[in-house]
Amino acid sequence: MVGLGPGGTDHVTQHTLDVIAGIPHRYLRTGRHPSASLVPDAITFDEVYEQADTFADVYAEIADRLVQAAEQHGEVLYAVPGSPLVLERTVATLRHDDRVQLTVHPAMSFLDVVYARLGIDPVEAGITLVDGHEFATAAAGNSGPLLVAHTHANWVLSDIKLAVESATGDEPVVILQRLGTDDECITHTTWAELDRTVEADHLTSIYVPHLGAPVGAELVRFHLLARTLREQCPWDQEQTHQSLVRYLLEETYEVVDALEALDPDDPDTDDALVEELGDLLYQIEFHATIAEQEGRFTMADVAQGVHDKLVRRHPHVFGDVVATDTGTVLSNWDAIKRQEKQRTSVFDGIPHSQPSLSYADAVQRKAAKLGFDWPDVDGALPKIAEEAEELREVAHGGDEHRVRDELGDLLFAVVNVARHLGVEPESALRAATQKFRGRFEQVEALATARGIDLHTAGLAALDALWDEVKAGE
Repeated sequence: MVGLGPGGTDHVTQHTLDVIAGIPHRYLRTGRHPSASLVPDAITFDEVYEQADTFADVYAEIADRLVQAAEQHGEVLYAVPGSPLVLERTVATLRHDDRVQLTVHPAMSFLDVVYARLGIDPVEAGITLVDGHEFATAAAGNSGPLLVAHTHANWVLSDIKLAVESATGDEPVVILQRLGTDDECITHTTWAELDRTVEADHLTSIYVPHLGAPVGAELVRFHLLARTLREQCPWDQEQTHQSLVRYLLEETYEVVDALEALDPDDPDTDDALVEELGDLLYQIEFHATIAEQEGRFTMADVAQGVHDKLVRRHPHVFGDVVATDTGTVLSNWDAIKRQEKQRTSVFDGIPHSQPSLSYADAVQRKAAKLGFDWPDVDGALPKIAEEAEELREVAHGGDEHRVRDELGDLLFAVVNVARHLGVEPESALRAATQKFRGRFEQVEALATARGIDLHTAGLAALDALWDEVKAGE
């Protein structure tokens, strides 16, 4: 491994030139570098960048090709821009590859020229070096000063800018381009104009002296709050995973209420959803904090786990699988999930503790995927009448077990019809219950206005008030 310095050929050491001359089989990460000509007869990996879907794929492919070349030739040279020890993912990958032995030769990096042009001591200034491709996560909790590399395109600059939601836009930014070459350019701009000032290229980096709020500040602050409460609040200290279950369920239902109350034409209804989502998020953070204290896992493990799972289960987005419709997406999802979980039954993984209507719906859907289902709603509807008749036959027989059994069958048949109609049974029953409640509350209001005591009015009076409310609708 050798480095070709930050730009011009004058930054390449004689030692590097000697190493290049001594190894005939040569490879360049990219030929798009001012000093690339110093590595004659080299094979470049520029086409990998054009063919791969992600940078992770690029790094993995380059590393694999280099290993194959080393196995074939015994010794190969790999030259990278700058220093092989600074933000070189292919080098980092190969360092952990047991198939090859690595000799890394030090070289001048772009950092030396950056600090010279900025006129700062990086140690005294406390500069944090960040990869622009991972800015949102790598710079989390940091407000600067930040030196951001790998900002080779304006879309990267846009992603960086959008990662700091609390920025005012007036924060100063220095864009550094092609340092150490005759075409060197240093541009002073603002955060708001970060992605509009220059045309970024592969020799572009940015320096951010200070941001008003750290990157990802709110999530970092929230995480620290959960830790503080767990350490200092007596109630929080007493809680366990088991004691928090009731609050997790309560907060989940309150999120559902807020979702159902959303009005697309009224932005004010967002406030309740924001609040309830926050309460639910705190429950998740609370469980992760408890586990962190026990040395079991952290919130980062939770986030990484779900991130990686979603990437695996979306090969049509992050891989080479083609899926142009929802049915194919769901089919792929189920196949990947079965492979991951190694389950023995189609029903494995269905939570038993979810509400009964949702549980029945989930069980039916799993069975239907194997073909055990009515072809359409016309086959499912008669089962309601059949189960209702069976319930009528046992309703007055005094056998509570049979009544309970037949009532369950009737409800199960209703869920089957709802599924064929594309209706979520839990929300349908909730809506019907809410409608009943709203009407009866109007009945109560009418009775109060007319001096009627509902406790003694009798069914006929209640029916009359009910019919009046319905007619008013």
